[in-house]
Parts: sequence; C-alpha cells; structure tokens
Amino acid sequence: MTETESIAYDVVVLGAGPVGENVADRTRAAGLSTAVVESELVGGECSYWACMPSKALLRPVIAQADARRLPGLSQAVQGPLDTAAVLARRNEYTSHWKDDGQARWLDGIGAYLHRGHGRLAGPRTVTVTGTDGETKTLTARHAVAVSTGTRALLPDLPGLADVKPWTSREATAAQAAPGRLIVVGGGVVATEMATAWQALGSRVTLLVRGKGLLSRMEPFAGELVAEALTEAGVDVRTGTSVESVTRQNGTVVAITDAGDRIEADEILFATGRAPRTDDIGLDTIGLEPGSWLPVDDSLRVTGSDWLYAVGDVNHRALLTHQGKYQARIAGAAIAARACGVPILETAPWGAHAATADHHAVPQVVFTDPEAAAVGLSLAEAEQAGHRVRAVDVEFSSVAGAGLYADGYRGRARMIVDLDEEILRGVTFVGPGVGELIHSATIAVAGRVPVNRLWHAVPSYPTISEVWLRLLEAYRDV
Repeated sequence: MTETESIAYDVVVLGAGPVGENVADRTRAAGLSTAVVESELVGGECSYWACMPSKALLRPVIAQADARRLPGLSQAVQGPLDTAAVLARRNEYTSHWKDDGQARWLDGIGAYLHRGHGRLAGPRTVTVTGTDGETKTLTARHAVAVSTGTRALLPDLPGLADVKPWTSREATAAQAAPGRLIVVGGGVVATEMATAWQALGSRVTLLVRGKGLLSRMEPFAGELVAEALTEAGVDVRTGTSVESVTRQNGTVVAITDAGDRIEADEILFATGRAPRTDDIGLDTIGLEPGSWLPVDDSLRVTGSDWLYAVGDVNHRALLTHQGKYQARIAGAAIAARACGVPILETAPWGAHAATADHHAVPQVVFTDPEAAAVGLSLAEAEQAGHRVRAVDVEFSSVAGAGLYADGYRGRARMIVDLDEEILRGVTFVGPGVGELIHSATIAVAGRVPVNRLWHAVPSYPTISEVWLRLLEAYRDV
C-alpha cells in the first residue's frame, strides 16, 4: 500500500447512496467544496438492491391484481406474469448495476468522487484505499458526513454461511424465480418479496417469529396483508422460528422450532439490518466500530463538532426518503456552521432540525393490499402519554374505492390528540393507498387542526374521500 496524495475539501461524505448524494448536493449548493467516497456503486443500496428494483418487481404484480378486480378486464389478465419481462424491466431500473449516470450527476453538481474504501483516520481526516492498493488522504475543513447505510443482519445459525442464503440484495437482483422460496421475517422486505416472488412463479413459505406481520404498524395492517398473501397462495406461518438450515444436494432444508421440515430452492432472511460502520475507522476517533451513531437533530454525532451521521447509520428512521430529508437538514446545518452563523434554527420544525424523524415519518409497504402509515400508531401514542382516540373506517364506505376495484377491501385509521385536536398518526391499508399517505403526512407534520381539515375538501369520487368518512366518524362519536 502506498500513499500518493493528500487533498483538502470543505466537506467529505462517506457513502454515495441517495443520502450521501443529497448531503453533497446541499453542501455544493452552499458553495462548499465536497468530496464523496464510495466503495461500491454510486446510488447505493436503494438504487440497485432495495427501493428501485423491489418496486420494479412489484409494480406488475400490483397492476395485475388491480386489473383482476375489474369486470371487462379481469378475463384478459388471468394468465401468469411474463417473469422474464418483469426481470428485464427491473434490470433497466437498476441500470444493469452500472453507475455511470449517477457518477455523471455527482460530477455535474461539482462534487469530487473518490472510488475506494473510506476510513476515518482521526478528526476531519479520511483515507481512501483504491482497488489498486494506493491510498489518498482527504481532510475536511468543516465536516465529515457518514452516510454508509446498513447491511442485512443474518441470524446466528450454525452453518448458515454454507447455505448461501438470500438477503435483500439477492432477492431483488435474482435473474430467475426459484421454484420454492422460504422467506424468514415479517417486516417490509419479507412481505414485499413474498408478494413479488409468489406472483412471479415461486411457491413461497413465509416464516414469521412474531404473532403477525408488519409489527411496527397498526395490527390490522399486518392482518389484512397476511390474509391477502394467504389468498395469493403464500404459506404464512406465524409464531414460527427457524432452528437450523442446511443445503443438501442443492436443496435448502429448514427445520422449525415445531420440528417441521421445509424444503426449498432458496431461503431469504429478512430479519433486520446492521450499520455499515464496522470498518470505517470509528476506533480512530474513540467510537465503537460496528455501532449505530447517535446524533442531535442537526444530524451531528453526539459529542462531536465536525462529524455527522446521516441516514440509516443513525438508526432514527431506516427509510430512503427519511434519510434524504435528514441529508437536506444536515447539509443546511453544515453550511450554516461553515459560514459562521452564530445560532442555528434547531427548535422543532426549524431549518436545521430533523423534527419529522420524531413525529411524522411516512412509510409505504408495496404489498397487495398496500399498507401506508405516518406518525404514531395508537399504541405508540398511548405509550408516549398522549390522550388520544383512534377513529376507524372501512374503505367500503368510499365510492372511489368501489370504482377502483370490485370487492375493494381496506381500512383507515386516524389517531386524534384530544387535547390539541390534531392528528398524531394515520394508517391506510388497501389497494393504491400509497398515493394517499402524503396528504396524511402534511396533516401530521403541519399539525393541522381537525376543524381545519373539514375545509380540505376531497374530490368526488376519489379514494381520498376516506378523509371525509374519518372526520364524520370522529364528529359522530
């Protein structure tokens, strides 16, 4: 290994996923010289192994499911999906796992891309080791932002490495549908990939250790998704743990805690995430390698005046869109401090405070039906000490839902703070509800009074009339 050069920048960003790209975009917009370090592909996990490929796999599945609910169209779409065509479109959306376009974008905003493995080497210092073994030293005048994301967390099962299990990466990048697939987990990745691969021709068994699916959402969300998966042909088994996994003559054999033997061609573990901080030099600045990085609301790492942790690595909200939001806040805070602004706007909802991380995090699960939520669930609101009421309505009461699809099934819930008369959270479950969640996000983030929501008139006949049904149900209690 040889050291060839040392370069100084105002800001150094570790990780060129969507979060790192957005940090760089904001600091460059403020006129700060910015270097971005990436060891894999510019665009990161979301572009190549998560958000984009998974939604490209799921969109034809959902479109076909919707079409099958419409007389006059249902008979035309009863056959199987063209799996090869779906996978080819997915490949297009990942740019065939090439990052030329995103690298050009970084160049276009004036950021400097350094390819190689970046590690902290003390305060405001990053070394970058390229594939040729040569090392560059980058120094940051103002800030280093860690945006290295997370990796799949595999359980500690003997011999698991020999089985070569799928993680989210293999599940979203596979070039053929396995005949039989075991999915272990009950969260977003597990339910979405069970939805996709069952529709693309796999026989899926979903093993869930807990009592139900999507445990971070309202209980009815997981119940409705589980019902639909079962109807689609997925073998959903809750309260089930995997005790051992082996691969025998190419076949995966999983043994459950109940002693059941399940055979498959592949097994996907979607059982959590771990921060990609184990080999980025945290020990050189007194932090624990492999740890999450706690931050304040300006995304600055606790106890530091120069180190920021943005996106998944801070463990606040492991969602691409939330990480990009944090990146905008962090970029603004870095720029303000670099310019000597004496007092930042760090009060809740200020320009330099990622307040939405605490109160208004939206998420959509792209299953059939979709599940979408923002803010607090009923249980979370009660645990936080709020005096609240849950208001529930069925989508069957909404004309737009019936027009959308025959037999439309779904439910909506809003959590009303009875003292402040605002919404603490909203959950929708049903076909197409992912497009409703931003209205709920505005209501929650904007702390819009319930009385004012009466004046936000939903168009008729749209699914968004569910808002009127919710308000009527609240009034009539």
